[in-house]
Amino acid sequence: MDKTELLLKELTESHGVPGYEAGVREVIRKYMKPLGAISKDNMGSLICKKPGKSAEPRVMLAGHMDEIGFMVKHISSDGFIRFTTLGGWWDHVLLGQRVLLKTHKGDVIGVIGAKPPHLLSQEERTKLLQRKNMYIDIGSSSLKEVEKAGVRAGDPVVPVSEFSVLANPRTYMSKAFDDRVGCAVVIKALETLPASGHPNTLFGVATVQEEVGVRGASTSVEMVNPDIAIILESDIAGDVPGIKPDESSTKLNGGPSLLLYDARMIPNLKLRDLVVDTAKKSKIPLQFTTMEGGATDGSVIHLHKHGVPTVVLGVPTRHIHSHNAIIHRNDFDNTVKLLKAVLQRLDKKKVDEIKSFA
Repeated sequence: MDKTELLLKELTESHGVPGYEAGVREVIRKYMKPLGAISKDNMGSLICKKPGKSAEPRVMLAGHMDEIGFMVKHISSDGFIRFTTLGGWWDHVLLGQRVLLKTHKGDVIGVIGAKPPHLLSQEERTKLLQRKNMYIDIGSSSLKEVEKAGVRAGDPVVPVSEFSVLANPRTYMSKAFDDRVGCAVVIKALETLPASGHPNTLFGVATVQEEVGVRGASTSVEMVNPDIAIILESDIAGDVPGIKPDESSTKLNGGPSLLLYDARMIPNLKLRDLVVDTAKKSKIPLQFTTMEGGATDGSVIHLHKHGVPTVVLGVPTRHIHSHNAIIHRNDFDNTVKLLKAVLQRLDKKKVDEIKSFA
């Protein structure tokens, strides 16, 4: 594996569901520490400050470190564990999946189970099995056994999935690309862009609790107080069966995506156009995407104080919000390349122009 693959492997295999990001935070801190001064907000978001040629403008690069997961809700007398979700899960993808319960005594492996199909009526088999009818089984037969293993209500539960290089060696599969891939883009940009290569001061931010309401972005933007913000995210790849081009035309190996609209933010138009122009001049393939049913950290960052011009760049990703998602290395590399090229153009004059509506 090269350095980028090792970075993606370590980030995605780290544990950090919303509110319980300690594990992945330490991994990100390790990578950011050599790159700039590290600080954090009181929610746990990490901020890496990298000075450039000028103290201003202040440019915020944000990717969220949390992944979707679960939390122990109730333990039955016969040793089965009911759980709630942390982030948006589709019930279809839960059943039969391995999970890891993070307890005060250590990690405990389990599987999400439900009433077996052999015992379901024909009518029941045709219906979507709802999460409320599922449980986590750790192999116990009593509440006492579960408690002895260290499991308690409130314990976080993490999907089990390892980073894998697929048959096409330029494609990778893992959990948590949403949004460890965004954090990796931020790290690679800070790592490979020399201080003399950007006319501004960069703030690489790994936010917490995005999946439960963009909470870390709300607090970290107060500390950074940016003039401009670029959000780095995973994007929904539409190049799978059942998705029409007008629903999503984003595809793997098609280049980074630029978000034109989501449910809580319309990007700054001048900053959007700068990204488009930069991609064209740098001969970087660029895709366009919309998201009518979701939002990103940009939703609160762009509303900070008097408003912060904000755009979202995405790495196309298949099967997000599941145990196994897939990305293409070319898209990752081109996202880093595009981000760096944009940052090199964000001097004070350009940012003042972007902020102007004259």
